[in-house]
Amino acid sequence: MFSIEQLQAFVATVESGSFSAAARSLNKVQSAISQHIINLELDSGFELFDRSGRYPQLTPQGKQLLPYAKATLQQHNRLKQSAAQIFNHEHADLTIAIDEGIPMTQLYAALERVLEIYPGVNFEFLAAASVDVIELVESKRATTGILFSELDLPAGIDFESVGSLQFDVYVASQHELAQVTSPNLEYLTLHRQLVVRSKTTKTSSFQKAYSPNVWYADNYYILMDLLSKGYGWGVLPTHMVKTLVEQGTIVRVPIEFKQLTWQANVDVIQHPSVSAMPIHTRLRAAIRDLLTGSQQ
Repeated sequence: MFSIEQLQAFVATVESGSFSAAARSLNKVQSAISQHIINLELDSGFELFDRSGRYPQLTPQGKQLLPYAKATLQQHNRLKQSAAQIFNHEHADLTIAIDEGIPMTQLYAALERVLEIYPGVNFEFLAAASVDVIELVESKRATTGILFSELDLPAGIDFESVGSLQFDVYVASQHELAQVTSPNLEYLTLHRQLVVRSKTTKTSSFQKAYSPNVWYADNYYILMDLLSKGYGWGVLPTHMVKTLVEQGTIVRVPIEFKQLTWQANVDVIQHPSVSAMPIHTRLRAAIRDLLTGSQQ
């Protein structure tokens, strides 16, 4: 039957583009990779690659098998990680990375539910833009991330949705955009835009720069302060600006024919090396109700 070595050779060849490159990536000799592929083809009963050209090309049957091979290897890695944790009696402390735009209304109750079962656990909290939260979890700097949903999560990262938050477009009450009703969205691009992006200059899927004149911040609090001082317009969570709106410091951008308010999903993510451990499962379950009542 198929072996892990065969599947590794198969996937590595596809991802690297050749048998020799796959051998280098797996730190093996090319003949070993070629033999694993041949054995996998014999076991499966069909050819995986067309070898008539300079580089091997997947056959239709190989394309069908590829996603199953990748999924099997991912599960195999999870099994190895879980076994290592059990063997070493690992009980890692919990590091939570969270986007500053997400309210913490229910977080403390979630922590209490974890402490009921694991009273000796230590917590660390990191504040970052959603894109940075992904990188913190992927690099294992954080064990859990709470962020606004991103379309491009790295392969293998475990995630689930925990709710949604409302966003809108705001501007300072003394700003030119607050004095008139803009005829369309394009009119906003005539004015400076304020955008949140990561420390590595990456933007989220819904924090895009549209204006030619853009100022950036790496968190919503700086963005909100710049916006309230009249430096430009920007997209902010409605719960964050509620007080400033009530005070009249900032307003929703008046615009004709268009309702700009939308809901952004919030996800909790964990690295697969820890997500199956009971303490991390408990934390994930506890923060499912994180946003309950936060927008009341």
